[in-house]
Amino acid sequence: MGSSDAFRPGPGPPGGTDAGAPDRSELLDVLGMAAVVLDAAGRIVLWSPQAEELLGYTPDEALGRFAARLLVTEEHFPDVLELFSQVMSGDTWAGIFPLQHRDGSTRLVEFRNMRLVDDRGDVYALGLATDRSTVQRMERDLALSARLVAQSPAGMAVVDTDLRCVAVNPALERLNGVPVAEQIGRPVLEMLPFLDSDVLESAMRRVLASGDPLLAQETLGPATDAVPPAAVPPPTDTVPPAGDTVAPAGAGPRTGPDEGAGPESAGPDERRAAAPGPPGQQEVRAWSVSYFRLEDASGHVLGLCITLLDVTARYRAATEATRARHRLALVADASARIGTTLDLQQTASELADVAVPELADVAAVDVLDAVLSGRANLVPGGGPAIFRALALAAAYPTEAVRAADPPGELAKYDADRLVTQCVLTGRPIHVPRVREADLPRIARDPEAVRLLAAAGVHSYLAVPLIARGEVLGALDLKRARNELPFDADDVVLASELAARAAVCIDNARWYQSVRDTAVTLQRSLLPQAPARRAGLEVASRYQPAGAAAEVGGDWFDVLPLAGDRTALVVGDVMGSGITAAATMGRLRTATQTLAELDFDPARLLRHLDKIITRLEPSFATCVYAVYDPHRGLCRVASAGHLPPALVRPGRPSRLLDLTIGAPLGTGGAPFRTTTLRLAPDDQLVLYTDGLVETRHQDIDTRLDTLLELLDDPYRPLEATCDVLLRRLRGPIGHDDVALLIARIVEHH
Repeated sequence: MGSSDAFRPGPGPPGGTDAGAPDRSELLDVLGMAAVVLDAAGRIVLWSPQAEELLGYTPDEALGRFAARLLVTEEHFPDVLELFSQVMSGDTWAGIFPLQHRDGSTRLVEFRNMRLVDDRGDVYALGLATDRSTVQRMERDLALSARLVAQSPAGMAVVDTDLRCVAVNPALERLNGVPVAEQIGRPVLEMLPFLDSDVLESAMRRVLASGDPLLAQETLGPATDAVPPAAVPPPTDTVPPAGDTVAPAGAGPRTGPDEGAGPESAGPDERRAAAPGPPGQQEVRAWSVSYFRLEDASGHVLGLCITLLDVTARYRAATEATRARHRLALVADASARIGTTLDLQQTASELADVAVPELADVAAVDVLDAVLSGRANLVPGGGPAIFRALALAAAYPTEAVRAADPPGELAKYDADRLVTQCVLTGRPIHVPRVREADLPRIARDPEAVRLLAAAGVHSYLAVPLIARGEVLGALDLKRARNELPFDADDVVLASELAARAAVCIDNARWYQSVRDTAVTLQRSLLPQAPARRAGLEVASRYQPAGAAAEVGGDWFDVLPLAGDRTALVVGDVMGSGITAAATMGRLRTATQTLAELDFDPARLLRHLDKIITRLEPSFATCVYAVYDPHRGLCRVASAGHLPPALVRPGRPSRLLDLTIGAPLGTGGAPFRTTTLRLAPDDQLVLYTDGLVETRHQDIDTRLDTLLELLDDPYRPLEATCDVLLRRLRGPIGHDDVALLIARIVEHH
């Protein structure tokens, strides 16, 4: 050891020490080693502070006194004289001897005695002494520590401040397979290669610097050669031949969820620790690592103690419990997220989104086209299956998305394809490990085979969508970046999700069929693009409610009247569905008939009120306006309807100040006609409440927005219709919208 090592400076006790002071033995401080020197006559000539602490006598009380008379009782006097004689003759004596303390008590003291000779030949006796109870306590502590360290199931290593091993126990030798002797003096990072070296070193440096221990830091690492992984049989990876399936026992067409089913959906590290992965993948074990700084009583840092415990069994149990909770949570989440609307495509998208990334890297939902068309959904024996892709989701950008069928398009899969087998049998198709030869049975064409191979797809699962005993389609799942293969738990989870989603998809497709019928009826009852009328330019729009809502009874009409006059009508039958559409058609017919009689707008609304009260219980709002181009007058009446907007060049747009009567169907309500004069380029904007009413803003704010959007009187009417629908309603609305805009033009 060089001088720099022997006298390496340390932090020293609180309050500081000289920077160049040598290290001192904390052990001697603990022992409180006292030094006493006797001359040849047995008088005390040297007395250390430790001697005073041990026996209670001050130097003034001890120096010059005969040691035997001061420190030994009468009964031990002969023995001490004999021992003193032996030491002065050159013998070294060590043992335990009772000494008398200043307070009168007797202390058992452990001695080391030897003769000293100075440069003049004078002889002295040196006694090194410490309290026997202190020595016994240290011997007991050392023995206990040695046994605990040697027999501890946790690997333990003591490292110096350079992170080199100075001591290791047998358990660590068993964990890393390196003999104890070969570990001493080597960097501890080399001795623990199965732990993350960056994390390990960072933790050790932090504890060395702060003194705060880090306890039970769990980490994952590969199994070492010294501690082999548990033997678990590898899962099968056979691809079922045509017509065969790999599915849980008892699986088949399903009409409801299985109790307790759930995904194996913990993170990749957790699942790898719980079960082996594909061949060649090294198993991961769980370790609990603790770090303690070692220092003496004065605060001098000696190094670190590191303990390492293999907690893989506990980790697996905890992981399994976490996975079980996660499976239940995912099923509960799926119940809340799937089927939020009656829109078929959105329901399919919700299923795909739930499956990614918890269950798969890529998920696709495909429904048999015959199911959507209302035909028998049976696939001809030996024939292809025709699917319509509804939804596609991916956890990250991948070539596998390009290999999938684009949502909305039709795709034909021959009888040997796995997805066809899935819908034919009504059972899951499970290919834990996809081989190159399997891809043509998964992909739609050779290009898709190439894309799936490039994406690294290594595991495949298809489960049928079954509702009310009928196979609707399939949920198609693939894994690429997730290195674990689909297992039996994944099959159960996917089947559970598919069963829940299939009912929602079935409800959505039936609703879609009814809604399509109502939309068709609604559109058939509305006028086509109105013809140009004298003194008017007209534009109109009808937009049905979004797919998640039923069709309502909104309508508009442009009716030619005698004398070049034109009636402008917008109305809204309360309610939705086919009934509302049919009532709207009858009310529109009645309006056309009454318009031919040239009634004043208020009188016409009174007749409509009587007519609708004789129909099935129903209510409607309506605004009826008649424009006379020869006089430039417009007469307007309203039955519970929002007032039209008036747009004039050079003036702010405003709502007409009308007397708003009660809705049609209340019976006997009065209505009043308002007359206003219109000039060329003036615009009258009639609309239903679906344009301006929302759940998030009050109606006044929305009407103000409408007027702001109308403050461009020279914009083409068709463009104005588009702007209003885009800015006020958006692509999805909860109510129908009927919109009619008329601009006054010069009439000759």
